[in-house]
Amino acid sequence: MDETVAEYIRRTVLKIPRDEIKMMLLKWGFLSEAQLQTLNFHQIKDNISQEVVQLCEENSADIKQAAVLDIIYNHIYQNKRMWSVYQMKKSGEELDNFDITDFKKKFKTRLRSALKNVTITFKEYEDNAIWIRVAWGTPYKKPNQYKPSYVVYHSQTPYVFISASVLKSNLPLLCQALIVASNYHDIREMELRSHCLNSLKDIVFKRYSQNFETYSPKPLKGSNVEPENDTRIFQENRNEKERIHRLNQEAFGGGPQPKLEFAQYRLETMFKSDPKMDVLDKKEPFRCLVKFSSPHLLESLKSLAPAGMADAPLSPLLTCIPDKARNYFKIREKKGLLPESFVSP
Repeated sequence: MDETVAEYIRRTVLKIPRDEIKMMLLKWGFLSEAQLQTLNFHQIKDNISQEVVQLCEENSADIKQAAVLDIIYNHIYQNKRMWSVYQMKKSGEELDNFDITDFKKKFKTRLRSALKNVTITFKEYEDNAIWIRVAWGTPYKKPNQYKPSYVVYHSQTPYVFISASVLKSNLPLLCQALIVASNYHDIREMELRSHCLNSLKDIVFKRYSQNFETYSPKPLKGSNVEPENDTRIFQENRNEKERIHRLNQEAFGGGPQPKLEFAQYRLETMFKSDPKMDVLDKKEPFRCLVKFSSPHLLESLKSLAPAGMADAPLSPLLTCIPDKARNYFKIREKKGLLPESFVSP
């Protein structure tokens, strides 16, 4: 077994919590049950990793087997990576029967025609998700196994979730391979990012309830200052809290929100001013780029009104962030703004 493979396996085992090493090795399936029984999982992890490497040497492990173990680790600890959502588009409305063997072949052929020094590993999961791990090299260097890109593609859907490596210059190659392998025409980032992959899936697959309607806020009754012991004040405060709670439920739904950490979309509106002031010579639209970021963006927005930091209901520009992102691809497509590097020949 190559020394670089042995070192990579050792480091991968060291990342795993000690009480989960046996479970992950079982999922890996590369070592036999008899070999696993020889391991002492109660010693320090460094010793465990050395024993695992020795067993892998007996089985002549290569980098592809080591990469599968890394996929298993990242599948379980997928929140350790930052994920971005991409949406693909077909040139027509035709539906193709998905063939996993054909997908893998086309993906590897396309990627290796552009860059030979890459390690490509696939693993299928029961929810029709195909996990792809790509370790990138250069024309003169072997692939760097410690900075791979991860792709999660759900067959029969246009959505791809990518956790890119540091080498962003390889992203167009990755996108080209994806659209060729999946028989799509183009691909575009939806500008939704999060460490929580499952939350991103909930958003794009619409697996959570959220209403996107507009309500007119009702002003508080009365404006006179009353004594603190006046029961009408307590009643108004209670009614206002109930109103805010109801509008929040209608806007965000009753369940927990998907964990979204980043959202971005563009606004274009007309700037209105007094004609006598002659502020604008031409009636040009006002354009701006709106970015939102938070450890838990949707829950943060949901808490604004109850915390008294915003009026209820919130603007649809805030409550519709996931929906805006879903429609962004369609708007860009109509305007012909898709990047040429992501368009299939």
